[in-house]
Amino acid sequence: MFGKQSDPSRTEEATPKRKRKQRQEGNVPKSQELGKVVSIVGGLIILNLWIGPMSDKIKLIFRQFLQNAPTFNVTEESVYALFFALSIDIAYLLMPILLFLAVLSFLAQRLQVGKLWTFKVFKFKLERFNILRGLKQCFFSPQTILRALKSLVFALILGCIPGFILWTEYLNFLPMYYATPEGVAAYMLETALKVVKYSMLPLIAIAIFDVWQSRYAYNESLKMTKDEVKDERKQSEGDPVIKNKQKQKMMEVMARRMLADVPKADVVVTNPTHIAVALSYNPSQAPAPVVLAKGVNRLAEKIKEVARENRVPIRENVPLARALYKSVEVGEMIPEDLYKAVAAVLASIWRLKPRNR
Repeated sequence: MFGKQSDPSRTEEATPKRKRKQRQEGNVPKSQELGKVVSIVGGLIILNLWIGPMSDKIKLIFRQFLQNAPTFNVTEESVYALFFALSIDIAYLLMPILLFLAVLSFLAQRLQVGKLWTFKVFKFKLERFNILRGLKQCFFSPQTILRALKSLVFALILGCIPGFILWTEYLNFLPMYYATPEGVAAYMLETALKVVKYSMLPLIAIAIFDVWQSRYAYNESLKMTKDEVKDERKQSEGDPVIKNKQKQKMMEVMARRMLADVPKADVVVTNPTHIAVALSYNPSQAPAPVVLAKGVNRLAEKIKEVARENRVPIRENVPLARALYKSVEVGEMIPEDLYKAVAAVLASIWRLKPRNR
């Protein structure tokens, strides 16, 4: 298919970052055929609306010119004044048409491209002057072949349909010999409108196909290899290896801080081999017990080791240890639903050490 990615290694869809970068460079999908069709349709609409005032103005110009022709004094000043007046009248006739077509063309481009203002397309790039690459794109590119085919279809449509309509209308040409100028003009406009209507249907179909094909070719041209996607992800999110090392260092720092607070604890609740949670209760500092440290596996063993060295009581309570580890972070107070269970553990310790009650 025309526009399909020729590099088999580029199988991944373009990332938002790549699309955004290409857009900033001015590389966006844009259909040329849509602009042609919009111009034709817009011209048909504005002519249908403006034909009445235009015909009246043209009649007035001819009437004034023919009435003043016998008395017109041909001098340099008079010819200049006549030329200036005719230019103003012609501008009055053409400006609404041109402005309407300009607005439609702008809207057609805006709908395709969106809001985009960039001057990077004018930036000098030496690769644009690669003659061999330019010749290859002109004569051997699939896009060039597709454009040639679309131009050929356009030419056939614009040549065959008007010819067919004129061939069907030839019987009406002879009666025009007896028609008034207004009748001839009306017939010509009616026939031209019929030609445009019959020509627009295939042209609109071609424009729709060109919009789809241009977007398809654009997306295919932006496809990336898997390595490019990985490299871009590393640039935007950071290298996973470095991130893991940073995370490991942070965990080591947090572990050292927690272990330094273990001697301040009143009790260490364990799930004997996997979990350890150090608790401290000081009514003057917090209304409920606070978790000073917690850990699993190796860190749990280290917490218990520090607790033994500093004679901090260790109590085995599997459900309480699991609940404290899952629901409470280091430095936070325990929730109300664990008050009774923690109070029972602390009471058993204080019962053995009355002086600390």
